[in-house]
Amino acid sequence: MMLSSMRATSVVLVVMLLATGCRPSSGTVLGKITEGEVRSIQSVKAGGTSVPVVLQGVMIEKCPVAGCWFRLQDGTSVIKVDTKSAGFVVVNVPLKTRMTVAGKTVMQGSEVEIEAIGVRY
Repeated sequence: MMLSSMRATSVVLVVMLLATGCRPSSGTVLGKITEGEVRSIQSVKAGGTSVPVVLQGVMIEKCPVAGCWFRLQDGTSVIKVDTKSAGFVVVNVPLKTRMTVAGKTVMQGSEVEIEAIGVRY
């Protein structure tokens, strides 16, 4: 009787571990992250991308005072991401952090930038 009780307990523990251990980590989200096809920065700069735009890359520079913007680099290019209108800052996010960014493209002079909706890192 004791052995079957231990087996049942072991089975329950294994099932619980599998159920919780197999879930992907969602990371930290700032703002509102939207799902979509990940685009390269180069293709976003070339135009013709959907809204919202989803990018993945590494934060290589950020506003040193308030963290209200940062530069994201992927394997194709670098783009400035503005977080002011989304209501969050990246002041506590370390440089070289890998992140996913959702936002819309805007023109600042002759440069294409991203107005962030959300960030996951």
